[in-house]
Amino acid sequence: MSAHPPIGNARRSGVVLAVLTASQFLVSLNTSIVNVALPAIGADLHLSQTSLSWIVNAYLIAFGALLPVGGRLADLFGSRRTFAAGLALFAVGSVAASIPSGAALLVSGRAVQGAGAAVLSPAALALVLSLSPVGPVRNRALGVWGAVSAAGGAAGVLVSGLLTSLIGWWAIFAVSAVTAIPLLLLVPALVPAPAPAPGSRRQNGRLDLPGALTITAGLVLLVYGLGRTDWSKPPTLLLPAAGLVLLFLLAPIERRAGDPLVPPVLMRNRSLVAGNALMLLLGMVWIATFFFLPLYQQRVLGYSPLIAGVTQLPLAAALMTSSTVAGRVRGTLVPGLLLLAAGLAWLSRVPVGGHFATDLLGPSLLIGTGLGLAFVPLTALGVAGVSARYAGVAGGLINTTRQVGGALGLAILTAVAAQATHGGTPSPHTLAHGYREALLGAAGIALLSAGCAWIHTARSLAAEARPAVAD
Repeated sequence: MSAHPPIGNARRSGVVLAVLTASQFLVSLNTSIVNVALPAIGADLHLSQTSLSWIVNAYLIAFGALLPVGGRLADLFGSRRTFAAGLALFAVGSVAASIPSGAALLVSGRAVQGAGAAVLSPAALALVLSLSPVGPVRNRALGVWGAVSAAGGAAGVLVSGLLTSLIGWWAIFAVSAVTAIPLLLLVPALVPAPAPAPGSRRQNGRLDLPGALTITAGLVLLVYGLGRTDWSKPPTLLLPAAGLVLLFLLAPIERRAGDPLVPPVLMRNRSLVAGNALMLLLGMVWIATFFFLPLYQQRVLGYSPLIAGVTQLPLAAALMTSSTVAGRVRGTLVPGLLLLAAGLAWLSRVPVGGHFATDLLGPSLLIGTGLGLAFVPLTALGVAGVSARYAGVAGGLINTTRQVGGALGLAILTAVAAQATHGGTPSPHTLAHGYREALLGAAGIALLSAGCAWIHTARSLAAEARPAVAD
């Protein structure tokens, strides 16, 4: 029996893609599913806004820091086996987070969820790549993957609003467990195991534990330190400084590793490096947008969790539509990032007494369209020219940069919002001022990423034209 589903069997391939993308949807959903529920969680557990951000960051840091490990596991032990193990771990974390016993178990459960996502997501992307031949079939599969990933992040706020209003905040984690378990049961029957790639090191490979520990500790210190509100005090600056030192030490550690997390051959791939650098910037904007927008709607505009979730539908629709378009049309990266920057700048000017139709709908559509148009080409850029041998680690790396970027962006912009209020009373006016500053900062990051993307595109086109000019 063939290890691959027959390429000509569209129905079988569609079923496999559905299972893989459903799991990725669940991963993306949990990057934002807590956002609308944060005010309810904060009131129930008596948490500050900075503490609330750690309910988001616990997931993002575990996800981002362990993604290279997840990608390596997929390459060493098989993508289907790794995918199933990650899905099981994700389900365990979801169950733990759904037990409303306190902040410690909630944050710990979120971290376990993130670890599970770090294992299953690159394995799922590796399966998509290995089961889709290069060309239109793979482009369509990546378009579906991008649309589902984007829609998951947007749908999280809607699901969060519905469940928080109707049942309680704990239900947003219970639904993840209820969804993950059936998907796990479908894996052995529906998802084929790809044949080992030529040159696979599965027999002799081993995990780079020193590298994994170094990157995890470095990111935790960096993100936690940047998330502190008073950057003027030296003790606050020591934490991110220590994190940066550990991340700088990662390079010599990886050079001495027999089986590094990121093989050096991948770092010589210019497309991969550019795609990951740009995805880091996009992640900083992406996660922060879905953090601050629901808070603004509930704490400043007075929306209920249900209304805050429902009003995300236009943004979600724009994300899904533009992601599908980006999977079929070339050249959407720079326009998408410019639309994203324009939407965030517009959103940063929403007044305290703003209305959805006149003040939120327009920027929401721009943001959703921009995210979708940018995400798909960046994902493709991050895996361009990568052989099947390294598909897992490449898939893990592109997801790592988005999640790490999200954690960094959320920590920085949360601190910006807190600094902007100057410790004032948390009234709608002071909160609005802080949120506006954070959204304006996100717009600046999006504009910077658009400029970097334009430079990379121009250089790539010039490099492609050089041989023709020489002839």
